[in-house]
Amino acid sequence: MMMNTLIDGKAIAAGIKAKIASEVKAMLDAGEAPPHLAAVLVGEDPASQSYIRSKEKACREVGFLSSVYTLPADTSEKELLEVIHFLNNDGGVDGFIVQLPLPEGLEVQKVIEAIDYKKDVDGFHPVNVGRMVQGQQAYLPATPFGIQLMLDKAGIETSGKHCVVLGRSNIVGTPASILLSRKGPQGDATVTICHSRTENLPEITRQADILIAAIGKPHFVTADMVKEGAVVIDVGIHRMPSDKTASGFRLTGDVDFEEVSRKASRISPVPGGVGVMTVVGLLQNTLMAAKGAIYAHH
Repeated sequence: MMMNTLIDGKAIAAGIKAKIASEVKAMLDAGEAPPHLAAVLVGEDPASQSYIRSKEKACREVGFLSSVYTLPADTSEKELLEVIHFLNNDGGVDGFIVQLPLPEGLEVQKVIEAIDYKKDVDGFHPVNVGRMVQGQQAYLPATPFGIQLMLDKAGIETSGKHCVVLGRSNIVGTPASILLSRKGPQGDATVTICHSRTENLPEITRQADILIAAIGKPHFVTADMVKEGAVVIDVGIHRMPSDKTASGFRLTGDVDFEEVSRKASRISPVPGGVGVMTVVGLLQNTLMAAKGAIYAHH
């Protein structure tokens, strides 16, 4: 694999973070408070814990305040909704997220809809989703937003291209397909969305100029599913046991990287790809919230 085929998410993220940090510095110099991002973590999911740690680290890097509310796995819906209500009304918090997945017995949709959409920096509230669909300004879901930023900074043209999205989740697949088909930069693509019920899947994925893999299955996308010279964006993140690492596991994506990287013109790695860009999307949304860029402050 030629190294120039690799889309370096870490380098792209570092560039955007530097820009955010300088904006935060300007806010502080003007006597304003720094942006404040809060996160609610329910239960002990190790992947969620590591996401929250990386979000806290990113906040420190750009000068944001960050706070984490850690609740036990057996938290009731009523207790969780009370924490959300508290954060909705806390004038010192610009934006907050409830880390998914939630433990059994907590209804995700109810929880998302309890969040004040003006503080919904994950972009999952129906108001933000609806505004996104209509092409209005909104907090975009952090992962699709991160993918758009990545395509932009990597100089990948989307206009008129056939983009195939694997997966239809509300967090990635569906909003990514909408953003890519919208008018404007990093949009104007012709989009096909595939999922578990799709027939003749490899035939469809082989037509993709840009393939976004968000199917949630390790190494699902193999070389025979990819057109020579395609751009491949790997959204998956899986912990696979490994005896070669100190932690006893390694991270891998939805794409068989070894094989596919030989055919792709550009490919995003796991780790160091979409994951770091998702955090940047979240930071960007929080900065906009702090500035009242989309919704005026209460």
